Amino acid sequence: MNIKDMFSGKYPDDLNKSETRKKVIKIAWPALVELFLVQLCTLIDNMMVGKLSPTALASVAYCTQPRFLLLCVFVALNSGATAVIARYKGANNKEDANEAFAQSLIMTFWMSIILSVTGYICSERLVVFMGAESGLAIRYATEYMQIQMAGFIFNALTLTISAGLRGIGKTKISMYYNLTANVINVILNYLLIYGKFGFPKMEVAGASLATVIGQVVSFIIAAAVVMNKKSYLYVRFKSIVKINFDMCRKILKIGIPAMGEQLMLRFGLIVYTLTVTSLGEKLYATHQTALNIMGLSFMNGQAFGIAATSLIGQSMGYKRPDHGKAYTYECRRYGMIFSIVLAIFLVVFNREIMSCFTDDEYIIDTGCKLLWIVAINQPIQAGQLIVSGALRGAGDTMTVAVSTFLGMAILRPIGSIIAVKVLGLGIMGAWAAVLIDQVVRSVIVYARFAGEKWKKIEI
Repeated sequence: MNIKDMFSGKYPDDLNKSETRKKVIKIAWPALVELFLVQLCTLIDNMMVGKLSPTALASVAYCTQPRFLLLCVFVALNSGATAVIARYKGANNKEDANEAFAQSLIMTFWMSIILSVTGYICSERLVVFMGAESGLAIRYATEYMQIQMAGFIFNALTLTISAGLRGIGKTKISMYYNLTANVINVILNYLLIYGKFGFPKMEVAGASLATVIGQVVSFIIAAAVVMNKKSYLYVRFKSIVKINFDMCRKILKIGIPAMGEQLMLRFGLIVYTLTVTSLGEKLYATHQTALNIMGLSFMNGQAFGIAATSLIGQSMGYKRPDHGKAYTYECRRYGMIFSIVLAIFLVVFNREIMSCFTDDEYIIDTGCKLLWIVAINQPIQAGQLIVSGALRGAGDTMTVAVSTFLGMAILRPIGSIIAVKVLGLGIMGAWAAVLIDQVVRSVIVYARFAGEKWKKIEI
């Protein structure tokens, strides 16, 4: 793989470049809008909560990694579901695509019940483990986490429906129901956090309740979409009460390595987060704010990664991995353009961005420095996410899991510990470890994609 290929790609003779780009954009732009809105909603939550106090902002942050740790099970299952459904769509096998979708919903339903009950019971222990120390922070964080767990099943099922729709290239639908949920969330944030227009002033708990109500609405709309007989993916009652072990095996064959990837990712992030929390509540609030902004910058790579997953999966279904490779090159080209523009924006407007979250000058000044690292990371991060998405679409979740293990479970946490505890570099040293992690993961997935082995994976 050379630099020219990275931007132009190699096209099979029977694949039109213009049509290829249209397909990429058709899938990527709704996914980009959807992901942007979801993350923007999280940012608005943090902006509103941050106006209460640094303790309130840190309290929400203490819940982030435990919640994502529980969600990683469904992210993994959904990786398998998307890849399997995409292959059946490419092979024009609607019946098996729907069977795979039904089985993914069954697994999500039962796992979400188990994990939501566990998470609710263990909420206080989880936030204390994540570093909450003061009585107020523990109370805020526990309330936030318990409300999240009460609505966990709706969030999990909606994610699975979205994963199925992505497998057939229908990202616009999930954009619409997530847009609706986010609008509801933002409105209820204002009403419930500050107690406006007669609503109770719930502060941090209000932010969590607003999020859950938005998730419930999103699930209702998503469920209505796949219960429509005209939909390519159509859920029938009898299809979601009978377990098909062979289909579950196919999904789990791809999903289990992805689950390992997600668990390692969360393990690394928890160790990394605990290292940062040791720097104090105010620096942790700064870290979480910059992390949320970086999360918003993920949207570019994730959106084109979704397009790569869907298109390469469908290409594998109709036995044309060379088409999938061309689609991936186009995803990377667009991802690079977006990442450069975003990096410039983060550098030029870093102070204005940080000022949206807090009035604390120390947090703003420190956060501006972190945003320089976020900006430098943009092209590296986008490329890694897109190529990882392509490998998942091909069913090669093991390579992505290995890259995550080396980067997230080893280099980032160990690098941050050395930087903070040994070298005394503080939060800037901890964030330098993020760059090292992204570079290593990029090298691994790029090398794998440049080879031929992923083209021969069967499900």
